[in-house]
This record gives sequence, structure tokens and C-alpha cells, in this order.
Amino acid sequence: MNLLHYTNRNLSLVILLLMALWGTVFYFLIIHEVMDETDDTLANTREIVVGKVLAHPEILQSNDSIMQRYAFREITPEEAVSYRETYYDSTLYIATEDEFEPIRVMKTCFRTADDRFYELELRISTLERDDMVRAIWWALVVLYVVVMLCITIGTRLVLQKVFRPLRLLLDWLERLTPGKPVPPLNRESPVREFRILNAAALDMAQRAQTAYEEQKQFIENASHELQTPLAVIRGKLELLADTEGMTETQLQYVGDMFETLARVVKLNKSLLLLSRISNGQFTEKVPVDLNRLASEIVRQMDELYEEREIRCLLREEGKCIVEMDESLAHVLVGNLVRNAMGHSKPGQEVTVLVTGQRFAVMNCGEKPLDPNLIFRRFYQDPDGKKESNGLGLAIVKSIAECYQIGIDYRFDGGKHIFELIFVK
Repeated sequence: MNLLHYTNRNLSLVILLLMALWGTVFYFLIIHEVMDETDDTLANTREIVVGKVLAHPEILQSNDSIMQRYAFREITPEEAVSYRETYYDSTLYIATEDEFEPIRVMKTCFRTADDRFYELELRISTLERDDMVRAIWWALVVLYVVVMLCITIGTRLVLQKVFRPLRLLLDWLERLTPGKPVPPLNRESPVREFRILNAAALDMAQRAQTAYEEQKQFIENASHELQTPLAVIRGKLELLADTEGMTETQLQYVGDMFETLARVVKLNKSLLLLSRISNGQFTEKVPVDLNRLASEIVRQMDELYEEREIRCLLREEGKCIVEMDESLAHVLVGNLVRNAMGHSKPGQEVTVLVTGQRFAVMNCGEKPLDPNLIFRRFYQDPDGKKESNGLGLAIVKSIAECYQIGIDYRFDGGKHIFELIFVK
């Protein structure tokens, strides 16, 4: 959920609750006022009726039989002492309409000139009151819906305008690419906080780009500068090995230095390759036939590991063509196959599977590897080869990420399985 929807939703919920609370309070206030007005009407009617009764006592002998608006009942003095005036809602049967109608009833008592006490029951129809309450209720509902829609739409429009600089900044951040110039950013905004945020983001991007370029230049320069002294050392070691009078122990030392030097040269080349991949220097894309490439690499690896009696079996279950740099494709496939064969024991078999959208390499193993560590640079399995520089799978991971190729590792049935997934 984006920031605009999140903010608008929360504001709408708060406004919804406040409007509901206000509507409820307003409704009950209106009901109270209507009831109070009805009771006041009954109280005024009582004064009129009692006044007429005191002036014309004969009225006590008759009730309002037509509208049934009032009735008299004589009570004892004892009842009159403890009598309390009451108001309540009730219903009244109307014979002419053959139905009950809602009424408001008031019961009170009074004393006549001859010291006799009477109860007066006053009734007033509440049909008009109920109609008014119903009208008020629907008016509140309509007002509530209209106000909510207006507030929600208005808030969203305002928030869209307020958050526009933030949306532009996010779009700008998505366009940032390491190794490419920093795109221009419009830092003008009526909101001070957004102006500060834009300036800080632009400054950080420019500093990151500068650091990236410096790091890239340093790695390339260091790798190139190392090639010359490494070549000189190699030449000197060859001359030293050809020198007459070298003992067997000295030749062993020279051989160890050759092996170490070879690892340093390989490490230097791997670091330079990783730097070039990270810097996006491989931009060419051509259709690469992974079936043909896998066949060539399997044949080379069979020859290389023939002495250790490790065989590589190629299974083709489909044609796999990938758009990428051909040299990187060779490194990608070669590193996976070489890693599997290098970590296999004599007499074991490595299987390379090629399908329409997948490339998998499987070799025997005793326990699963840590999937969170195997693709890290310089990581080495404690039980693996000691001569490995720990960059083979890291290079595979970098190439896969460069071309958005899915890569997966799992341990199943006593086999390590490294799988590349090519999404169309």
C-alpha cells in the first residue's frame, strides 16, 4: 500500500468515526428536544384544561370521547399526597381507523374548589413527531454520506498534490543506476521538508556516484597494475627453476611458489571480472546456445578430471537459448560445472541437465550447504577444496543478477543441485 492510500485510508477512518459519533450525539439531542417540546405542549394543555375545569366543574362529568385527548378520574386524598406527575409513551386504539397510534401521555392531579382530588390524563398524538424524527434521521444519513464522500475525495486530492514532490523523488530514485550519470532532480517544492529531502537525496546520490567511480577505477587500476609484477615474478621463478645446481628441496619450494602465484593470478582475474560485471561493462547481448556451450564445457571437464575418474553426464531435455554476453555465458556455465566436479570425490558422477528454461548441475554430497553463504565472496566450505579462492559461485551470482536469471540451490537425495531459471 502506497503512502497516499495509507494516509487517505487512516484519515477516512478517523473522520468516519468522528462523523458517526457526531451524528449519534446530534440525533439524540434532536430527539431530546422533540420530546421536551412535546412534554411542554402537554404541560400547557394541562394548565388550560385545569383552568376550564375550575371555572366549569361540570366538565369533570365528561371526557373527550371523540379525540380522547383527556380523561378525569377521582382519587383519594391519600393517593394525591404521594402522587407524582409522569410522562410516558403509549398507544391508543382509534376505532375509526381500526389501528393503534403512538401517543405521548401525561398524568397529573389537581384539587377542585370543593377539596376533591382528580387525576387528569392528557394524550397527544406523536405521529407528526415520529415523522419528523424519521425525516431527521434520513437527513442525517444523507448528510453523513455526502460529507464523507466530499471529505474523502477532497482529502485525496489535497494529499495527491501535497505528496507529488515525494512521488517525483521516488521516481527519480528508481532511475538511479550505478555507473551512470545522476539524472537531474527538480528540487523546487512549496513544502520545506520536501526541499530538504530532495537536496539531501541529490547530494547522497552524487557522493555515491563519485565513490562508485573511484572504487571502480581503483579496482581496475589495482588489477592491471598487479598483472605486471605477477608476470615478472612468474618469469623469475621459471628462470630460477632452470638454474643448474637446484636441489630437490629448492625445486619443491619453487613449485609451491608457482602454485601460490597461479592462485594469485586467478584471484586477480576473478576480482577484475567481478568488477567489470558490477560496473555493467558487458552490454552486448547475443543468442547463446546453452546446449552447445554445455556440451563443449562437459567435454573439456571430462578431459581435465579424467585422472580423478570423475565423469560428467550431459542430459538434454530441451533447447535452451539465452540472450546474454557470450563470454559471460561461458563463465556462468563453466563455473557451475567446475565447482561441481572440483568438489566431487574420485569415481563420482556430475550431471548437467538442460531444458527449455532451466540449466541444472548436480553432484553428490554428504550434507547440505548454507544457501545464505555459498554465494558470498571468498566463502569456502570447511570441508571443500583448499585451493579454491571462493569467488566462483560469487561470479555466478553476479552474472545471474546482471541478466535477471533466477538461481536456486537445494540439497535433495544426497545431491547438491544448482539450478538456473531463465524467465522469458
